[in-house]
Amino acid sequence: MGSRGYDMTPTMYSPDGRIYQVEYAIETVKRGAIAIGLQVKDGVVLAVEEKSRDLQVEDITQKIFQVDDHIGIAAAGYIPDARVMVDSARFFSQSNKLTYDESVEIETVAKHLADQSHQFTQYSGVRPFGVALIIAGVDRKGTRVFVTDPSGTYVPYAAVAIGGNSDEVTDFLEKNYKNEMSMDNAMSLAITAINLKSDEKGVKNIRMSTIKTDTMLFEKVSNEELAKHMQTESTSPK
Repeated sequence: MGSRGYDMTPTMYSPDGRIYQVEYAIETVKRGAIAIGLQVKDGVVLAVEEKSRDLQVEDITQKIFQVDDHIGIAAAGYIPDARVMVDSARFFSQSNKLTYDESVEIETVAKHLADQSHQFTQYSGVRPFGVALIIAGVDRKGTRVFVTDPSGTYVPYAAVAIGGNSDEVTDFLEKNYKNEMSMDNAMSLAITAINLKSDEKGVKNIRMSTIKTDTMLFEKVSNEELAKHMQTESTSPK
Protein backbone atom coordinates (compact mmCIF):
# COMPACT_ATOMS: atom_id res chain seq x y z
CA MET A 1 0.00 0.00 0.00
CA GLY A 2 1.42 3.38 -1.02
CA SER A 3 1.38 6.62 0.89
CA ARG A 4 -1.81 7.71 -0.98
CA GLY A 5 -1.24 11.39 -0.27
CA TYR A 6 -0.48 10.99 3.42
CA ASP A 7 3.10 12.11 2.76
CA MET A 8 2.14 15.63 1.64
CA THR A 9 2.68 17.15 5.08
CA PRO A 10 4.42 16.11 8.32
CA THR A 11 1.26 16.99 10.26
CA MET A 12 -0.76 14.07 8.85
CA TYR A 13 -0.81 10.51 10.14
CA SER A 14 -1.54 7.68 7.74
CA PRO A 15 -4.30 5.20 8.70
CA ASP A 16 -1.63 2.80 9.99
CA GLY A 17 -0.14 5.46 12.27
CA ARG A 18 2.88 6.53 10.21
CA ILE A 19 4.24 10.00 9.46
CA TYR A 20 5.74 9.49 6.03
CA GLN A 21 7.76 12.71 5.81
CA VAL A 22 9.58 11.81 9.03
CA GLU A 23 10.30 8.36 7.62
CA TYR A 24 11.61 9.92 4.41
CA ALA A 25 13.93 12.15 6.47
CA ILE A 26 15.22 9.13 8.38
CA GLU A 27 15.85 7.41 5.04
CA THR A 28 17.96 10.44 4.02
CA VAL A 29 20.15 9.80 7.08
CA LYS A 30 20.66 6.19 6.01
CA ARG A 31 21.96 7.41 2.66
CA GLY A 32 24.61 9.58 4.32
CA ALA A 33 28.21 8.63 5.06
CA ILE A 34 28.92 6.77 8.29
CA ALA A 35 29.52 8.67 11.54
CA ILE A 36 30.63 7.14 14.84
CA GLY A 37 30.62 8.30 18.46
CA LEU A 38 32.44 6.47 21.28
CA GLN A 39 32.41 7.16 25.01
CA VAL A 40 35.39 5.84 26.98
CA LYS A 41 36.85 6.37 30.44
CA ASP A 42 39.17 9.22 29.43
CA GLY A 43 37.08 11.03 26.82
CA VAL A 44 34.92 10.79 23.71
CA VAL A 45 35.75 10.11 20.07
CA LEU A 46 33.87 11.41 17.02
CA ALA A 47 34.75 9.97 13.60
CA VAL A 48 33.21 10.26 10.11
CA GLU A 49 33.87 9.03 6.62
CA GLU A 50 34.34 12.03 4.36
CA LYS A 51 35.36 11.55 0.74
CA SER A 52 37.03 14.56 -0.88
CA ARG A 53 37.40 15.37 -4.55
CA ASP A 54 40.90 15.60 -6.00
CA LEU A 55 41.10 19.41 -5.88
CA GLN A 56 39.15 19.88 -2.66
CA VAL A 57 40.95 21.31 0.37
CA GLU A 58 41.00 18.36 2.75
CA ASP A 59 41.87 20.01 6.07
CA ILE A 60 38.37 21.45 6.46
CA THR A 61 35.98 18.90 7.94
CA GLN A 62 32.41 19.08 6.65
CA LYS A 63 30.73 16.61 9.00
CA ILE A 64 32.32 17.18 12.43
CA PHE A 65 31.58 20.46 14.20
CA GLN A 66 32.75 22.12 17.40
CA VAL A 67 29.86 23.49 19.45
CA ASP A 68 31.73 24.61 22.56
CA ASP A 69 35.11 23.91 24.14
CA HIS A 70 33.75 20.65 25.56
CA ILE A 71 31.16 19.60 22.95
CA GLY A 72 31.39 18.26 19.40
CA ILE A 73 28.84 17.05 16.87
CA ALA A 74 29.15 14.49 14.06
CA ALA A 75 26.44 14.45 11.39
CA ALA A 76 25.02 11.99 8.87
CA GLY A 77 22.45 12.86 6.22
CA TYR A 78 21.74 16.24 4.62
CA ILE A 79 24.71 18.28 5.87
CA PRO A 80 23.23 21.78 5.19
CA ASP A 81 20.56 20.90 7.75
CA ALA A 82 23.33 19.90 10.15
CA ARG A 83 24.97 23.32 9.84
CA VAL A 84 21.71 25.04 10.77
CA MET A 85 21.31 22.82 13.83
CA VAL A 86 24.94 23.27 14.86
CA ASP A 87 24.53 27.07 14.68
CA SER A 88 21.50 26.73 16.95
CA ALA A 89 23.50 24.53 19.37
CA ARG A 90 26.34 27.07 19.47
CA PHE A 91 23.97 29.94 20.20
CA PHE A 92 22.19 27.87 22.87
CA SER A 93 25.49 26.88 24.50
CA GLN A 94 26.82 30.44 24.63
CA SER A 95 23.49 31.77 25.94
CA ASN A 96 23.61 29.18 28.73
CA LYS A 97 27.13 30.32 29.63
CA LEU A 98 26.09 33.98 29.75
CA THR A 99 22.93 33.26 31.73
CA TYR A 100 24.20 30.73 34.29
CA ASP A 101 27.98 31.36 34.19
CA GLU A 102 28.70 27.66 33.69
CA SER A 103 29.28 25.34 30.76
CA VAL A 104 26.16 23.73 29.35
CA GLU A 105 25.64 19.99 29.90
CA ILE A 106 25.77 17.66 26.91
CA GLU A 107 22.27 16.27 27.52
CA THR A 108 20.82 19.79 27.65
CA VAL A 109 22.19 20.52 24.16
CA ALA A 110 20.94 17.15 22.87
CA LYS A 111 17.45 17.84 24.20
CA HIS A 112 17.47 21.34 22.68
CA LEU A 113 18.34 19.95 19.23
CA ALA A 114 15.80 17.14 19.57
CA ASP A 115 13.11 19.68 20.47
CA GLN A 116 14.06 21.72 17.41
CA SER A 117 13.78 18.64 15.17
CA HIS A 118 10.43 17.75 16.69
CA GLN A 119 9.02 21.21 15.96
CA PHE A 120 9.58 20.59 12.26
CA THR A 121 7.31 17.55 12.39
CA GLN A 122 4.34 19.56 13.68
CA TYR A 123 3.66 22.31 11.14
CA SER A 124 2.52 22.47 7.53
CA GLY A 125 4.78 24.24 5.06
CA VAL A 126 7.99 22.87 6.59
CA ARG A 127 9.87 19.62 6.23
CA PRO A 128 11.66 17.58 8.90
CA PHE A 129 15.42 18.00 9.19
CA GLY A 130 17.09 15.32 7.07
CA VAL A 131 20.00 14.72 9.41
CA ALA A 132 20.93 12.71 12.49
CA LEU A 133 23.49 14.05 14.95
CA ILE A 134 25.89 12.51 17.43
CA ILE A 135 26.36 15.03 20.25
CA ALA A 136 29.37 14.11 22.38
CA GLY A 137 31.44 15.77 25.04
CA VAL A 138 32.62 15.93 28.62
CA ASP A 139 30.77 17.73 31.41
CA ARG A 140 30.50 17.47 35.20
CA LYS A 141 28.62 14.18 34.78
CA GLY A 142 31.51 12.69 32.82
CA THR A 143 31.74 11.56 29.22
CA ARG A 144 28.43 11.67 27.33
CA VAL A 145 27.24 10.63 23.86
CA PHE A 146 23.72 11.30 22.54
CA VAL A 147 22.03 10.77 19.18
CA THR A 148 19.17 12.83 17.77
CA ASP A 149 17.21 11.95 14.63
CA PRO A 150 14.60 13.72 12.42
CA SER A 151 11.71 12.50 14.57
CA GLY A 152 12.90 14.54 17.55
CA THR A 153 14.11 11.71 19.76
CA TYR A 154 17.40 11.83 21.66
CA VAL A 155 19.01 8.72 23.13
CA PRO A 156 22.22 8.25 25.17
CA TYR A 157 24.76 5.72 23.94
CA ALA A 158 28.14 4.37 24.98
CA ALA A 159 29.01 3.65 21.33
CA VAL A 160 26.92 4.37 18.24
CA ALA A 161 27.01 4.58 14.45
CA ILE A 162 24.66 6.55 12.20
CA GLY A 163 24.40 6.90 8.43
CA GLY A 164 24.93 4.34 5.69
CA ASN A 165 25.62 0.74 6.80
CA SER A 166 25.15 1.84 10.41
CA ASP A 167 23.37 -1.40 11.36
CA GLU A 168 26.38 -3.53 10.40
CA VAL A 169 28.83 -1.11 12.01
CA THR A 170 26.73 -1.02 15.20
CA ASP A 171 26.84 -4.84 15.32
CA PHE A 172 30.64 -4.61 15.06
CA LEU A 173 30.78 -2.05 17.88
CA GLU A 174 28.55 -4.20 20.09
CA LYS A 175 31.05 -7.04 19.77
CA ASN A 176 34.28 -5.04 20.11
CA TYR A 177 33.56 -1.94 22.20
CA LYS A 178 34.53 -1.94 25.87
CA ASN A 179 33.70 0.95 28.18
CA GLU A 180 37.06 0.68 30.00
CA MET A 181 39.12 0.89 26.79
CA SER A 182 41.65 3.70 26.41
CA MET A 183 41.29 6.69 24.12
CA ASP A 184 43.96 5.26 21.78
CA ASN A 185 42.11 1.95 21.51
CA ALA A 186 38.83 3.78 20.88
CA MET A 187 40.41 5.77 18.04
CA SER A 188 41.72 2.55 16.47
CA LEU A 189 38.30 0.93 16.90
CA ALA A 190 36.59 3.87 15.16
CA ILE A 191 38.99 3.60 12.21
CA THR A 192 38.38 -0.14 11.92
CA ALA A 193 34.60 0.35 12.15
CA ILE A 194 34.54 2.93 9.35
CA ASN A 195 36.78 0.79 7.14
CA LEU A 196 34.45 -2.15 7.70
CA LYS A 197 32.14 -1.03 4.87
CA SER A 198 34.27 1.60 3.16
CA ASP A 199 35.14 1.27 -0.54
CA GLU A 200 38.62 2.67 0.13
CA LYS A 201 40.37 1.27 3.20
CA GLY A 202 42.78 3.36 5.23
CA VAL A 203 42.55 6.80 6.83
CA LYS A 204 42.51 9.07 3.77
CA ASN A 205 38.73 9.51 3.97
CA ILE A 206 38.43 9.52 7.75
CA ARG A 207 38.05 12.65 9.88
CA MET A 208 38.21 12.45 13.68
CA SER A 209 38.03 14.67 16.74
CA THR A 210 38.36 13.92 20.45
CA ILE A 211 37.46 15.53 23.75
CA LYS A 212 39.55 14.28 26.67
CA THR A 213 38.32 14.14 30.25
CA ASP A 214 41.37 15.87 31.70
CA THR A 215 41.35 18.87 29.33
CA MET A 216 37.63 19.01 28.39
CA LEU A 217 38.73 20.55 25.07
CA PHE A 218 37.61 19.70 21.54
CA GLU A 219 40.65 18.68 19.48
CA LYS A 220 41.02 17.68 15.83
CA VAL A 221 43.04 14.50 15.20
CA SER A 222 45.76 14.99 12.59
CA ASN A 223 46.17 12.74 9.55
CA GLU A 224 49.54 11.64 10.91
CA GLU A 225 47.99 10.51 14.19
CA LEU A 226 45.20 8.73 12.32
CA ALA A 227 47.79 6.85 10.30
CA LYS A 228 49.58 5.85 13.51
CA HIS A 229 46.39 4.42 14.99
CA MET A 230 45.64 2.64 11.73
CA GLN A 231 49.10 1.05 11.88
CA THR A 232 48.61 0.18 15.56
CA GLU A 233 45.29 -1.47 14.76
CA SER A 234 46.68 -3.45 11.82
CA THR A 235 49.69 -4.78 13.79
CA SER A 236 47.89 -5.52 17.06
CA PRO A 237 47.33 -9.20 17.98
CA LYS A 238 43.90 -10.59 17.08
